Amino acid sequence: MIGIAAAWIIILLAGGGYALDRVLTQTITRSFDDQIEYLLVAMIRTSEVNDQGKVVFTEPLGVPEFLEPYSGLYWQIDGQGAPPMVSRSLWDRTLKTDASHTDEDVHFSDCTEFEGEPLRVAERDVVLPGSDKVWRFRVAQARAPLDANLDLLRKTIIRIFAALGLGLIILAALQ
Repeated sequence: MIGIAAAWIIILLAGGGYALDRVLTQTITRSFDDQIEYLLVAMIRTSEVNDQGKVVFTEPLGVPEFLEPYSGLYWQIDGQGAPPMVSRSLWDRTLKTDASHTDEDVHFSDCTEFEGEPLRVAERDVVLPGSDKVWRFRVAQARAPLDANLDLLRKTIIRIFAALGLGLIILAALQ
């Protein structure tokens, strides 16, 4: 009876832990995505095309990480036939263009093109007033803070559920 009870406790706690991990991972990732989407929308909102056909910001973005080389927070704007405009933080690098979407929705993806710095990227295609070109706006942020939060979450879930399982098995044995 104790073996059967222990098996059910382990199965149910493992299933519950996995489900909890999935829900919390999606929630934490969505929160991270919301932050970079906010920056993406701010970029688009303050952008216009000047007389030379180049995208310019009508007001500063106000994010110092965009100015610090290799800070882990980057932006890039690509236009059809135009060289990419990049944040100072990208320094001598550019983000590769993903042609998998052609709509104007925001798309999120993981990127591993910079060695040792996995990124989370938000991108959106926009036609700015006064221009007939489609401009692809991108904001990328290093995944390190997201991955650290997810690792901490998983370690906490494993510890709590292992202690709970052990306690329940001991109580079943005592009963």
